[in-house]
Amino acid sequence: MHRPSLDAVRGFDRAVYVVALGQLINVFGGGLVYPFATVHFHLQVGIALSVVGLGLGAKSVSTAAGTAVGGLLADVVGRKPVMVASMALSAVALAAFAFVPEIAGAVPSTIPVTTGVSALGVAFVGVCVASGFVRGLYTPASHAMTADLTDAAERDRGYALLKVANNVGFGAGFVVGGALYSVASVAVFVADGATSAVVAVVILLFVPRGAGDDDDERAAAADSEAAASPGALAAWWRAATRPRVLALAGVNVGFAVMYAQMQTTVPIVAKEGLGLTAAQLGTLYVVNPVTIVVLQIPLVDAIGGWRRTRGLAVSACFWAVAMLAAWGADLFRIPEGAGLATPAVLLGVALVGGHLFLRTVGEVLHSPLASALMSDLGSATERGTQLSMLEVAKRLGIGLGSFAGGLFFDYGMSGLLWPTLVAVCGLVVVALLWLERSVTPVENGAVGDATAAAVEPASDE
Repeated sequence: MHRPSLDAVRGFDRAVYVVALGQLINVFGGGLVYPFATVHFHLQVGIALSVVGLGLGAKSVSTAAGTAVGGLLADVVGRKPVMVASMALSAVALAAFAFVPEIAGAVPSTIPVTTGVSALGVAFVGVCVASGFVRGLYTPASHAMTADLTDAAERDRGYALLKVANNVGFGAGFVVGGALYSVASVAVFVADGATSAVVAVVILLFVPRGAGDDDDERAAAADSEAAASPGALAAWWRAATRPRVLALAGVNVGFAVMYAQMQTTVPIVAKEGLGLTAAQLGTLYVVNPVTIVVLQIPLVDAIGGWRRTRGLAVSACFWAVAMLAAWGADLFRIPEGAGLATPAVLLGVALVGGHLFLRTVGEVLHSPLASALMSDLGSATERGTQLSMLEVAKRLGIGLGSFAGGLFFDYGMSGLLWPTLVAVCGLVVVALLWLERSVTPVENGAVGDATAAAVEPASDE
């Protein structure tokens, strides 16, 4: 039996380790604020939860836009300059969350404010949009640099290193963020910006100039020229709008609606309903990254012979049970400070913990299977475009889920949110089983299926 060892993370170019360290520091900053954004701006600042959800949704959409722009700039300007610029701008934009009331006070009275949305809400949404866009610039450049600095045989390990760094940083951020928020709530937002500044300095000083930018300039120029041609744009549109691609992207919207609740509504259930302190909430949220680190590889390996659509359907079932657990926790209304020793609080905490564990198992199954399935629905020349549709769908779903979840809570109908989400999971399962009919076994990951050779690929024309 193969035993895991440190060999899996050895032998990379030094710049790969620097990028991984930057990933850890950056995501640590994100973990500092992740469970507390809704808690702070809804319960302390007084912004309606639907507006908070709208802001987080707008941030998700602007992140997707920033990702698209960042990918283009990484090819034209270079990986390192885009990464440094993104982190430097993020340092300012993320720290601005600590000063939303001051920004709201500076909004000119001549600017009309939408009915039901205060100047505070406008300022919050504005900061969300700006921070999402500049943060989105970083990801494609860092991933491209990692690919440039690793050969085909070690690339999977390179991305695995980034994923481990991501989850270690996120988990540590939850714990530290809980303690920091208890002392000074706005400090977590300032610290989040500070971590981006640290990453900018680390990348600037320790990533060699030109790292990841060694591609053939003539090929890049040719690609750039081709990308600008009408024919290339038409080809991009055809690849992005193939029926099966759109169907899988639609399924991903459904999954993303569920993803959004971890940041938007579940923290309110835990803090306002169960009365958990910020430190307790941050510690509880460590369930998510720990579960990913422990189960990601074993679970995906265990379902290696499954059809991907079936694995995604099982993932949706885990999400459904997770929403039932959140529904149970939402039934509690216990004052803050009641203490964990109260049986009702313990049960509520167990239900929130169960929700986090179950939804994370669903996440572990969903993420790799959806990407693998999408990558096989077209030719290699269309793969990048089609995979980007998953990211767009995810961002749209997170935006929709954040806003819808906030509306349910604002109008006192939180008890209806969770069965609605369970129904969404059911629709996702039905859509996946329908999609399976148009996907060949080989495309669906069942390479050893005896019927694979007898099934013709479905037409997307």
